Amino acid sequence: MASTRDIRRRIKSVKNTRQITKAMELVAASKMKKAQQLALAGRPYTQLLSGMIAALAPRVAELKHPFLDQREVKTRGILLVTTDKGLCGPLNANLFKLVTEIKTPAKFFTMGRKGAQFIARTHRDLAADFAVQDRAPFAEVKVAIEHMVQKYLEGEIDTVEVIYSRFKNTLVQESALRPVLPLASLASFISQAQADAGTTVTKQDDRDMIFEPSAPKVLEALLPFYVNRQIYQLVLSARASEHSARMVAMKTAKDNATKLVGELSLEYNKARQAAITQEILEIAAAQFAA
Repeated sequence: MASTRDIRRRIKSVKNTRQITKAMELVAASKMKKAQQLALAGRPYTQLLSGMIAALAPRVAELKHPFLDQREVKTRGILLVTTDKGLCGPLNANLFKLVTEIKTPAKFFTMGRKGAQFIARTHRDLAADFAVQDRAPFAEVKVAIEHMVQKYLEGEIDTVEVIYSRFKNTLVQESALRPVLPLASLASFISQAQADAGTTVTKQDDRDMIFEPSAPKVLEALLPFYVNRQIYQLVLSARASEHSARMVAMKTAKDNATKLVGELSLEYNKARQAAITQEILEIAAAQFAA
């Protein structure tokens, strides 16, 4: 049995760890709330964009746009959204599992140090790494989006896909691969836009509208805005997932530390009681011998 001094040291060490994990849990909870608020704040913009597309679509018989072109997929372009730091449970590991399942030629664009390190460590094609602050401002995320779209238009990559953690609730985050480009068709694009906005258009808007310069031109101009917003919402979802996963991991670590302190305290009391009993026996034995 360990000495009481060693057990006291372990108890002190575990209590310090519990204090640190509790502080990290509170910080992650605060950041998670802010990330959720950012994601919700963009919902009205997405709904408005969806409404504009739904109003334009029936007035456009056919639209030619690079985002709608179907071509042979030779090289996939994949944006991997991970965390910069660890201590968030299996969040990154689940994302890496999706990466390892990709067997076709692909170029990876990473957002987060953990993802860049994994791609480099596994000797995959790392095309670019983008540093984004914790709050994920749109100006920084837009740089990554525009870079990938430019590579798509130039033909270096034939798809734009995003591997990210989809936020469902505080306890559940799902790793997902979301295709963004090319859009399958104009009709499917509109359906996806409505689904992302959380709205469904049940009837056609028959109001007389004048579009300048024309309905196809306006819809063509809206497509890049939609793609930008769609990817940005995925990044915000990944940020909310990160802070949720870290909060849950730190809470679990704190609870385990509390349980361990209880077990060590019990062991300490047993060791102290054993030492007291041994001293009493030695005193009694000495008196008997005298």
